[in-house]
Amino acid sequence: MPFPRSSGILLHPTSFPSRFGIGDLGLEAYKFIDFLRESNQQYWQVLPLGPTGYGNSPYAAYSAMAGNPLLISPEKLKDQGLLAEQDFANLPEFDASGVDYDKILPIKLELLKTACKNFQAQATIIQQTEFAGFCDSKAYWLDDYALFMALKDAHEGASWHTWEPELVKREPEVIEQTKRQLSAEIFYYKFIQFEFFREWSELKAYANISGIHIIGDIPIYVAQDSCDVWAHPDIFCLDEETREPKLMAGVPPDYFSATGQLWGNPVYDWEELQKQNFKWWIGRFEAMLDYVDVIRIDHFRGFEAYWAVRQGEETAINGEWLKAPGEELFDAIKEELGKLPVLAEDLGVITPEVEALRDKYEFPGMKVLQFAFGSDPGNPFLPFNYSRNFVVYTGTHDNDTTVGWFDQASDYEKQNFLLYLGCLSPEGVHWDLIRLALSSVANQAIIPLQDVLGLGTDARMNFPSVAEGNWEWRYHSEALTKELSDRLKILTQLYGRAPQQK
Repeated sequence: MPFPRSSGILLHPTSFPSRFGIGDLGLEAYKFIDFLRESNQQYWQVLPLGPTGYGNSPYAAYSAMAGNPLLISPEKLKDQGLLAEQDFANLPEFDASGVDYDKILPIKLELLKTACKNFQAQATIIQQTEFAGFCDSKAYWLDDYALFMALKDAHEGASWHTWEPELVKREPEVIEQTKRQLSAEIFYYKFIQFEFFREWSELKAYANISGIHIIGDIPIYVAQDSCDVWAHPDIFCLDEETREPKLMAGVPPDYFSATGQLWGNPVYDWEELQKQNFKWWIGRFEAMLDYVDVIRIDHFRGFEAYWAVRQGEETAINGEWLKAPGEELFDAIKEELGKLPVLAEDLGVITPEVEALRDKYEFPGMKVLQFAFGSDPGNPFLPFNYSRNFVVYTGTHDNDTTVGWFDQASDYEKQNFLLYLGCLSPEGVHWDLIRLALSSVANQAIIPLQDVLGLGTDARMNFPSVAEGNWEWRYHSEALTKELSDRLKILTQLYGRAPQQK
């Protein structure tokens, strides 16, 4: 659906300042929303919020529907009486500019376990009723997730397809017995989801009251080592014996990679999903709309046709395009949930069929300004080639920051950029690109916070195809100044993206 002319900021919650080594849903999140409101922004875009595994990627979570426990605020737990200041007495010094996941993980989880014990010991009747209601309303994904994570702990983190055969195949009697044996661990995992969604719901309510809508992110695929694949093997292309992916997701060779990208996720058994009237996908969208206002679909082109690579291949070269029932899927979701507030990530080599699928449902596509200056005037990322129903970005989480991009751009790109703008402004290249995004005809403009702050490559969020060292950047609390807010506000008003006064 087309959206009114507006703008917003891209920032993942892990990037908030915090004394606990990683951003969370506490005070700094509220201060960021205040900054958005004061800057006349209307959107806050986040990356996927699921519980991350190896590599800490939000795009490879243990669940497509659960929340990341690392985002729970210990300060909020203290406000409820579930933690005390003395629980924070031995916190080490954390890097204020980055996330050291190996360092913070055991500390944060220990705090969550303490809070869970205190909740069990002292929860009021109201709290117990709220918890029971949460567990009941989310049972369609929560029960599988809590059991999966308890089993994963019992197997020292091993991937589920290596567990005992009766657990891999989810034999009913063994599953029931395991639930009894791991009841305490299951309760813990349900509690931290209860707390995550309680904190997130409060934050979202504050954002919405402040005139800020939250854009969430759905990765098209889920991780092989996830409760989704373990609990619903019938809807994925898996080997019957090993339960490993029979067909793996990826993209074919292109200008950027001679061997393509082999992601390793299992692709969907779309025929089986269609037989089930896409029940799992409808549940996924429904769960997402519980805690965001707009959904960005990552790798949208995979709903029209997807690149499938057989198990055993080491690169994506020998894959093939297979058709996906995108229209049938979106018709089913629309019939169940109504008109969808969706943005389509349609980057890469996009065919007319993908564009037709996107446009049939009026999903806005994406434009990235960092891609605009490497060719000729026909480049689709140049602003004069846009139509209105698009979202324009200076860059995304997969790009370098604008300052870093310009520093490393080819002489040809730099010359094209300077000719397009006339000259560099004294404010810097990042404000030039922000101004270009805000002034475009695209209905929405989203700017990574790193670009608003004018930061270099050190602040980059992700290097695609690099397994480690990503998702770590954090900003300092004092960075969100009134001067910065005023500058962004002036440009937002100038280009007609400020909220309409009622």
